[in-house]
Amino acid sequence: MAEVQANTKKNVLGRILVVIAVLVLISGGYLFWLHLSKFESTDDAEVDGQVYAISSRINGHVIDVKVDDEQQVKAGDVLVVLDPKDYEVAVAKARADLADAVATYESSRGDVPITSTNTKSTLTTANSARLDASAGVSGAERQQAAARARLATAQANVRVAQANFTKASQDVERYKQLVSKDEISKQQYDQAVAAMEAARATLDAQNGLVNEATQNISVAEKNVEQAQTRVEQANAQIQAALTGPDQVRVTQAKAQSASAKVEQQKALLDQAELNLQYTTIVAPIDGVVGKKNVAIGQNVSTGQELMAVVPLEGLWVTANFKETQLEKMRIGQTVKIKVDAYDREYSGKVLRIAGASGARFSLLPPENATGNYVKVVQRIPVRIALDPGQDSDHLLRQGMSVTPTVQLQ
Repeated sequence: MAEVQANTKKNVLGRILVVIAVLVLISGGYLFWLHLSKFESTDDAEVDGQVYAISSRINGHVIDVKVDDEQQVKAGDVLVVLDPKDYEVAVAKARADLADAVATYESSRGDVPITSTNTKSTLTTANSARLDASAGVSGAERQQAAARARLATAQANVRVAQANFTKASQDVERYKQLVSKDEISKQQYDQAVAAMEAARATLDAQNGLVNEATQNISVAEKNVEQAQTRVEQANAQIQAALTGPDQVRVTQAKAQSASAKVEQQKALLDQAELNLQYTTIVAPIDGVVGKKNVAIGQNVSTGQELMAVVPLEGLWVTANFKETQLEKMRIGQTVKIKVDAYDREYSGKVLRIAGASGARFSLLPPENATGNYVKVVQRIPVRIALDPGQDSDHLLRQGMSVTPTVQLQ
């Protein structure tokens, strides 16, 4: 009986221990599950970064290549040298063209005040000449009027002298008959002849005055015509001078055009100097040369890729997480990164989560609007930034496989 009771106690104790063990296992499993639920990891991840394509900005003939594949370079190190002779000639020509444009501009700029001064002087001179010519016309017209008045007076005097001469002649004819008959004295006849001669002389004198007055009128008419001609010439000079502002504007426009030409030539010189600088191709950053595709003697064209420089700084991790893993993932969460190539871990943080799945960025995105659609779990690229100083020894290389683990809480 005692033995049966002892066995019974053992069985109960064993059952209790089994129950306790099962409870411990369940609790441990639950706690382990809770721990795992705080982390998300993927092996679809790699080290990523920029790759700087080195290309020529000009056409040229390669005369020297300073680097080889896998060679480390510093920013500013010379990579490729193109033949600079053609571009040196272009710089010299651009400088000569600029000097010519500057000389033309200086000449055009100096013409502006000269043209303005000449225009004012011409206008003043023309106005003065017109006033003088107008005064000359008035004087000539007064001379012409005076000559006409003298002509009229002389013509009247001629008519009087002609009448007196006619009367004196008739008296002489009558006295001649009377003296032959001794009806009058010889002295009276001689007085009549003398009066006739005096009348003839007076008539001749008055005719001379008429001729003189006629000549004076002709001279006065010519003077009037000449004065009017001078007035017309002065008016023409004034009209020409009045176009002075237009001439000044034209001269100013030429100066502005010359100034613009100077700026254009400066730009061409700057471009020629830049092209000369582009004959020396340098590394834009520190990194490692790769994908070299250039050799001495080769002719390269603008935009032709010659090599690539892969930087060793500024790397990050691109991890393609399943969409089901992103529920609790947030920017700024801590990440532990295991690199397959090295037995060490790197630390980082979630920097960005892509706006679309990787399939959306592929060359041929999937077309799901079909009758045989099969649901596939999509992967979303997540960028993980390394903490500062994590890759100070520059062991990481782009494309290395890594396993990031994101701590969700």
